[in-house]
Amino acid sequence: MGDQVRLRDVESADLEEFFTQEHDPEAVRRSKFPPREREAFMAHWKTRVLGDPTVFVQAVTVDGELAGNVVAWWDEERRFIGYWLGRRYWGRGIGTRALALFLEREKARPLYADPFVGNTGSVRLLEKHGFRRTETVRYGEHEHIVLVLDKAPV
Repeated sequence: MGDQVRLRDVESADLEEFFTQEHDPEAVRRSKFPPREREAFMAHWKTRVLGDPTVFVQAVTVDGELAGNVVAWWDEERRFIGYWLGRRYWGRGIGTRALALFLEREKARPLYADPFVGNTGSVRLLEKHGFRRTETVRYGEHEHIVLVLDKAPV
């Protein structure tokens, strides 16, 4: 476990890598998140993520290399969290460390997440950090688990 995981602010140059990661076929299969076309992706990131002061987003780096991102945003009255790591960073404990670092900085509670029910790695990651299952919801034909983290880390 020599990988050094850090968080930093997202830079415009990061968006190309995020776009590539979103289009990874295995990531799409596991997340059931439909990848956006390039123009829609870039517009979303520039206006709805980086351009929204209520969104908190951090790039995840491993040994100085861009690995993915973690983001928190408001959806009506609920604060949600989401994350995306490039496939070569899966299964190495990087998500665990990145999420722990992010949760130290993101203070809003309760905090929600809604991974696809079949994305067991993501569900386990959230539960490892104290998220608990509250319900299931459907997005189109796919069932997702809603998890909530009620308390800030001690």
